[in-house]
Amino acid sequence: MTEQPYATRPLRVGVQLQPQHAEYADLRRAVDAAEEAGVDVIFNWDHFFPLSGEPDGLHYECWTMLAAWAEQTERVEIGALVSCNSYRNPDLLADMARTVDHISAGRLILGIGAGWFERDYDEYGYEFGTAGSRLAALAEGLPRITSRWAKLNPAPTRDIPILIGGGGERKTLKLVAQYATTWHGFGDAETLAHKNEVLNNWCAEVGRDPGEIERSTAADRGPDEAAEELTGLGTRLITISTDGRAGYDLSLVRDWLQYRDEFNAGSSTTG
Repeated sequence: MTEQPYATRPLRVGVQLQPQHAEYADLRRAVDAAEEAGVDVIFNWDHFFPLSGEPDGLHYECWTMLAAWAEQTERVEIGALVSCNSYRNPDLLADMARTVDHISAGRLILGIGAGWFERDYDEYGYEFGTAGSRLAALAEGLPRITSRWAKLNPAPTRDIPILIGGGGERKTLKLVAQYATTWHGFGDAETLAHKNEVLNNWCAEVGRDPGEIERSTAADRGPDEAAEELTGLGTRLITISTDGRAGYDLSLVRDWLQYRDEFNAGSSTTG
């Protein structure tokens, strides 16, 4: 089997510090611990209420937190997994991202998706619409974001990486091929393998090198169980999630960091 071009990238490990069921001081300590442990990316998420556990439990907003993380951290990339396109005017979101990019000295990833959590929409006064209308809004928003970046003064410090989450084969993966630096997919190995091929086909359609798009997914198992399967698919960004109920436990993250270092060392000696 020919190795896919995106599988030649180094393996990276992210952690999603879910901003639910914790005081902010706990989140701040978790950010410090994750950076010190050596993660490549620290993500939060873009919701207004917890997604699990007590539905009205402690929770914090995404982008004000990312600005604070940009000041707090020194090395790691930061971003939302993922920001909801529907919650902010795309030009405003572009300006927010550019600003956090500067605060962090070029470490922001713009994670973005079409949105899905109906309670957020209802309680904050956004039109929920349909999956199709939200995807159409994302398709309209992405070129506005990239166009706004080109107009801002000062410009972003770099071409801000765009991570798109989702797996819709007719619309979402086409947008990934057109705009994304990273695709974050969901599902089992068979599903991810199929979606990779669909994305590769869209890349061919739009004239994009599929090797330019990093493949990303989440893991809730240790590397002994999941690493061979995921890396064999060409996945090169693996993110582990934790929240306040778990005390922002990083033990699984540390297992993956050890595997990352061994994997990348082995790749460099055989490459």
